[in-house]
Amino acid sequence: MTIQTVERSTPASWLTELPPLGMDAKSIAADFRHYFSHTLGRDRHTKYTYYMYEALVLTLRDRLWERWKNTRYAYEADGGVRRAYYLSLEFLMGRALGNAMLNLGVSEPVNKALYDMGLTLEELAECENDAGLGNGGLGRLAACFMDSCATLRLPVIGYGLRYAYGMFRQRIENGYQVEEPDHWLRSGTLWDLERPEYTQRIKFGGRTEGFMKANGDMGWRWLDTHDVLAVPYDFPIPGYQNGTVNTLRLWSSAATDEFDLEDFNAGSYTDAVGAKNLAENITMVLYPNDATESGKELRLRQQYFLASASLQDVIRQWVRVHGEDFSQFAAKNCFQLNDTHPTIAVAELMRLLMDEHDLGWDAAWSITSKVMAYTNHTLLPEALERWPVRLFRQLLPRLLDIIYEINARFLAEVASHWPGDIDRQGRMSLIEEGYEQQVRMAYLAIVGSISVNGVAALHSELLQQGLFRDFYELWPEKFNNKTNGVTQRRWMASCNPGMSALITEAIGPGWITKLDELRKLAPHADDPKFRARWREIKQDNKVRLASLIEADCGVVFNPKAMFDVQVKRMHEYKRQLLNLLHVIHLYDRIKRGDTANWTPRCVLIGGKAAPGYYMAKQIIKLTNNIAKVINNDPEVGDKLKLAFLPNYRVTAMEIICPGTDLSEQISTAGKEASGTGNMKFMMNGAVTIGTLDGANIEIREEVGDENFFLFGLTARQVEERRRDYNPVAIINADADIARIMHLLESGHFNQFEKGIFDPILHSLTSPHDPWLTIADLRSFIEAQQQASLAYQDQEKWARMSILNTAFSGKFSTDRTMQEYNAEIWKLQALPEMPMA
Repeated sequence: MTIQTVERSTPASWLTELPPLGMDAKSIAADFRHYFSHTLGRDRHTKYTYYMYEALVLTLRDRLWERWKNTRYAYEADGGVRRAYYLSLEFLMGRALGNAMLNLGVSEPVNKALYDMGLTLEELAECENDAGLGNGGLGRLAACFMDSCATLRLPVIGYGLRYAYGMFRQRIENGYQVEEPDHWLRSGTLWDLERPEYTQRIKFGGRTEGFMKANGDMGWRWLDTHDVLAVPYDFPIPGYQNGTVNTLRLWSSAATDEFDLEDFNAGSYTDAVGAKNLAENITMVLYPNDATESGKELRLRQQYFLASASLQDVIRQWVRVHGEDFSQFAAKNCFQLNDTHPTIAVAELMRLLMDEHDLGWDAAWSITSKVMAYTNHTLLPEALERWPVRLFRQLLPRLLDIIYEINARFLAEVASHWPGDIDRQGRMSLIEEGYEQQVRMAYLAIVGSISVNGVAALHSELLQQGLFRDFYELWPEKFNNKTNGVTQRRWMASCNPGMSALITEAIGPGWITKLDELRKLAPHADDPKFRARWREIKQDNKVRLASLIEADCGVVFNPKAMFDVQVKRMHEYKRQLLNLLHVIHLYDRIKRGDTANWTPRCVLIGGKAAPGYYMAKQIIKLTNNIAKVINNDPEVGDKLKLAFLPNYRVTAMEIICPGTDLSEQISTAGKEASGTGNMKFMMNGAVTIGTLDGANIEIREEVGDENFFLFGLTARQVEERRRDYNPVAIINADADIARIMHLLESGHFNQFEKGIFDPILHSLTSPHDPWLTIADLRSFIEAQQQASLAYQDQEKWARMSILNTAFSGKFSTDRTMQEYNAEIWKLQALPEMPMA
């Protein structure tokens, strides 16, 4: 993977300075034909649309490339600007074609050029695979962050992994989730650019050895390592029609040698390629199942691989300009750690500065503790990664040495602050004692960072009062909140063109970059003609969604019914199970003839369960079993439908959120850090039914109580209820809930699969159920009835829908990024560059 070249002087200007490419339909068509016929070598016999898609990508890529180079030159001018680096193990990018066209401002000329050639954008766009390099909200948030940073012209570079297989493709077989490989790169991708000249070497295994430096200080060597190469691929991130194109650099793993020729010649073919396969496995699959020891090891390898490659890359660029002078490194660089996954970067930066660049501990720590910033995305203690010390010693012995030293110095500070408080020292130690010692990665991040933030107001408050209380008492100045957002470019302007055009007609196009301008839309909610047009657009979006559901699920949704949607990662705390209990309640009412003043409802649930998450998979099975009973009962008919959408993904969400009426955000209060699906639905005019959890609280504050269906216990009430929680007593005291549970317990939804849902029943009726599902069920049923009645008044519902969109301005990642920049990164935005 090494480029064998002889360095020469900078290329002459005639080689690198070219006239700007045309952005009109004629220029785009000419380049399209050139790429199709010459670069791709296709002719009149070519029938495959895929090659036409590739020609369009190459045409647009050229226009991205020229702006990309100009952006990099601007960042490098005058000794280089201060930069931020966003380290994330996930980037759920989805498809790039539509986003590139929108942000380049060429949607109209591209459509015209294709029309003139007898092609349509829709058929070409379907050729692109989703870049599913993420699991859910965390990865999609990272993608939205990158879009906003480019739109705001902030010098931010993303670093992630270029997995060969993204989040698995989900298939449903007999109601069960079946995972299939998602080889999104099977046809290659033209959107990124391999940069093998910047390949980095990553160490694993081996041993450490101390030595005496010439100045008398102690130094350390990491020896006998098994090395892997990190090869970078650069993915361009265009800002919205401002000439800025930032970089997302994704690392792919490769072996240092293709195979051992000596073993091969001796006939040991498996051994010969073993090292190559082991190296390439690091970026083979997103999130290996870490229920096994080998899975845990691979996941730790991935995290270190990302951190080490990215930090080495930044230091390489620094040394190229500044040599070994690191005195201004902290002033010019900031690293944002997206959740706990990349937090090993704290120890790795210390290693690189000390072992590779000869800085002493104090100097290295002074830099490290000023450039790292940590974002926490979870309130679940089990989701805060911990790694066995044994595994660290095996894979990363030098990093473990450094973590021990960081911990010793930190605990001395704790002891100085709270003399004699041994219990507190044990709680705050980076090393958790027990049957097997564990390294607490979140604690490493807090100790080594200048900033620690949550992602919604409640989440940040609960971190400070609960999970990280000891650290907050020591360093309150480190802690802050940055409520999440989503980019309106993809989640409104691109995915909901009808609504976007109507909004622009009413208030102008400024909302695309300044979402707060949507507030101007509020007075239009009282205009009957505007409401009528809004409803027409929503109806068209529902027809489009119904087509997707029929194609993927085989279930027919009536677009006149309320579309009630819950799509997100399958997890018990997100309480898809609570939603199902309400569906059973509606089914029970229909079967009992309690259908007076009925509101037809179509319920859509979608999401993937982690391969090793048994209960989440059981909930998927239960969903499909309930759907089979309901959808095949002629007595139910169009009064109620239920569908489980397989293989939920970014492209599907781009159809789902514009067509949704009711957005289900029903997690147990105090468990959801923020949520971002709630924001996408709100922007597209869905009304939320939800608990006071995560960003729901702020959504309700923005839109008003009357435009939000609230139910359930608060986070404080949840903690109080745990003390004497008795779900069986609740069930026995409520006839509706008792009938729901009877249908489940009697096996009505699993008549030929006896006992398969017993684990779900046991969890619901256990006084130790951490999600308190039964405790919130009555309140949920009542809130759902309020939503049903409100939907019957279509004028009222349209008004609520418009106001949800109008007051969604806070939830743009543009605002989120401006807050990160103002309070943490402190970057200078570039002047706007010419588009042509």
